[in-house]
Amino acid sequence: MSDADQIPGPLGKARHSAWRRNVAPVLRVIYAGLPRFIDVSLSAALILLLSPVFAARAVQAKLSCGYLFEREAMLGRHRESFDRLRFAGPAFGRELPVLMNIFRGDMSWVGPRPRAVDEGERAADAEGIVFLQRPGLISVFHLRKNVGIAYEPEEVVERDQFFGDGIRRNLGVMARFAVSSALGGDSALPVPPTIDFFGVPVVNTTMDEALDWLLARAATPSRTLAAFVNPDCLNIAYRNDDYRAVLQQAERVLPDGIGLRIGCNLLGVAMQANVNGTDLFPRICGHAAEAGVPIYFLGAKPGIAELAAQKMQERFPTLRVVGTHHGYFTPDEEADVIRRINASGARIVFVAFGAPRQELWLARHHSSLAPSVRLGVGAAFDFYSGQIRRAPQWMREAGIEWAYRLYLEPGRMWRRYVVGNPLFLYRVWLQSRESR
Repeated sequence: MSDADQIPGPLGKARHSAWRRNVAPVLRVIYAGLPRFIDVSLSAALILLLSPVFAARAVQAKLSCGYLFEREAMLGRHRESFDRLRFAGPAFGRELPVLMNIFRGDMSWVGPRPRAVDEGERAADAEGIVFLQRPGLISVFHLRKNVGIAYEPEEVVERDQFFGDGIRRNLGVMARFAVSSALGGDSALPVPPTIDFFGVPVVNTTMDEALDWLLARAATPSRTLAAFVNPDCLNIAYRNDDYRAVLQQAERVLPDGIGLRIGCNLLGVAMQANVNGTDLFPRICGHAAEAGVPIYFLGAKPGIAELAAQKMQERFPTLRVVGTHHGYFTPDEEADVIRRINASGARIVFVAFGAPRQELWLARHHSSLAPSVRLGVGAAFDFYSGQIRRAPQWMREAGIEWAYRLYLEPGRMWRRYVVGNPLFLYRVWLQSRESR
């Protein structure tokens, strides 16, 4: 309780009013200036700390190129132009002078990606919001790209970062970027079309390309089995010959999770995107709604598939869900379940039994199922029906969604994450040694 609140009557109200009139505005100004204070203090500290490196790199640039800096004209806050600095010559520490850009106010630690002058001049009016603050060395889009979840267009992601408290947002983005950089690896590594994990060929693709491919396959009479694999799935495939054979025969196996991204780094390659089923599921529903593609939901506990279908239809009113069925049917009921799926006219069937059961079931009934696309989606029905909460966005951006699953279900998930993840990385390391 404040002093003003303890003083009864008009005197207490007058003091409270005076505090709000005189002190609160000053505090707001100070708080609003904290992001810039962090920019200046942190960049100055790093410049001083790295001054020997700066000096050595400046000498190297002068001797090899005859000049110190390369300058790139960029548009900053309010579309004011500035020169983004880099040391001349392709040697170590080329990007260090960006600290000078941050110190003098051209850029910030966190903000929209800086635009080149010609790009900024072509920017649509809808993108103009990105020029309301200083461009950042770290952008939210870059952060999401680090962990392979940059699914939305860059301008949409950057517009979102203007909402919320500035200082908390910036510190949060910087912390998440530090974690995701440690986990995300080196984007300069080669990007092969497929990546082999223990004999399982994983397609190295993007979310948009995978989505287009699945919808194109749904429009054909082909029988297409697609699967997602995370470290747990690959650990199972490592020792389960039947499951590994199904994955080897599937038309596409898609990468799911930060663990595969780290595994790719151990193999000396880069993964384009985290094309996980949880994020792809609603996107398939949205595009299927636009194209009029009918879908069947099979799996999870009684009532969950129906509820997930209802939630998706609320989100996409034109979505055609032509049937649902839970995954707790007996072997005697199996033929009737397949008959219902085929009679529904579905072009895509989502199967949520969990790996490897869903893939083994789809492979076993490959010739008897009518839908063109068969996709095992794990716990997607549980997530989108609201039965299991998804990790907050900040945890996904940091690449630690798995930690949230472990927090929610420690008894069921500890073996998968605490034991399974290190075991997967050890096996990948062994594979990398054998390949070398």
